[in-house]
Amino acid sequence: MRTVDFTPLYRSAVGFDRLAALLESAARSEGPAGYPPYNIETVGENAYRIEIAVAGFKPEELNIEAKENTLTVQGRKTANDEQRRYLHRGLAERNFERRFQLADYVVVTGADLSDGLLAISLERQLPEALKARRIEIATGGQQIEAATQAA
Repeated sequence: MRTVDFTPLYRSAVGFDRLAALLESAARSEGPAGYPPYNIETVGENAYRIEIAVAGFKPEELNIEAKENTLTVQGRKTANDEQRRYLHRGLAERNFERRFQLADYVVVTGADLSDGLLAISLERQLPEALKARRIEIATGGQQIEAATQAA
């Protein structure tokens, strides 16, 4: 039994409901976890890249959507009317849907399909109000001068 009950978290914490929902969704398994394989890479202080192996998919068969801190990548193969007789079929050309939870202020900045790898670039873009800023310290004499000039 691998079920975890997050009910006590809801009772004792206020404002962490998104975190609990994230933990619950991560605990649920949706389909085969290994297809398609992917990498998540840090490429800078606030930059990331997700690479997904999508060999055999054309750009028009792939869909990338970012909505409410969730990045969804879908692959839908078009119907192939050709009758082929395989001696061995090892390439998986099945449809897929892969979801990634994004942190606040992480946005998709681009996507590129090359050599069977779909590379999705992401960047954390903090608003100016959340960035650290330096506060100048005034000395006592400067504060008195400023107060006299204002009067």
